[in-house]
Amino acid sequence: MNVLQFAVSIVLFAVLGFGIGFIINMVLRTTWLPVVIALGVIVGTLVYNRIVPNVFDVVILTCGLLGTVGGGWTIHVLRKKGYRMF
Repeated sequence: MNVLQFAVSIVLFAVLGFGIGFIINMVLRTTWLPVVIALGVIVGTLVYNRIVPNVFDVVILTCGLLGTVGGGWTIHVLRKKGYRMF
């Protein structure tokens, strides 16, 4: 894997995880359900396809999961500050 591809993948997965987690939090009004769903999808895909991840895959998937956690944390802070729509 090229270094540029690796860097772009990290940012892309983090932003994608944040956005999808944020939207799921707004629609379902749960704070940490997207994190559980994302973790289940990652583990389920790796187990079902019998994929052994290398270091690059682990870093990229971890950044995506951290993006999802960031979305949950953002929704949590917005709810604490009194935003009723979240």
